Amino acid sequence: MPDAKQPKSPADRLKDEEQGQDVDRSRPSSAPGTAPWVIPTMVALLLLGVAWIVVFYVAGYMIPFMSALGNWNLAIGMGLIAASFVVATQWK
Repeated sequence: MPDAKQPKSPADRLKDEEQGQDVDRSRPSSAPGTAPWVIPTMVALLLLGVAWIVVFYVAGYMIPFMSALGNWNLAIGMGLIAASFVVATQWK
C-alpha cells in the first residue's frame, strides 16, 4: 500500500473512482490546458509567413509594394515564421 503522504498516481486515482472511494481533487493532476487562441494563431502566422515568401518568389516583381520592399520580403516572411514559434511556446 502506498504511503499516505505520497500523492497517488493517476492510475490509482482512477481505480479509487471506479471503486466509489473518495478521491482527493485538491491538486490538479496535470498542467492547465492551452489557451484557445494559441494554436490558431500559431498556424496562421506560420502559413502567412510561408505564403508571403512563396508569393514574393513567384510574383513579387508584379506586386508594387513587394517589389518596392525587395529582399526585405524575406525578413518579413521569416519574421512571421519566427513569431509562430514564439507563440508555440505557449502550447501546453
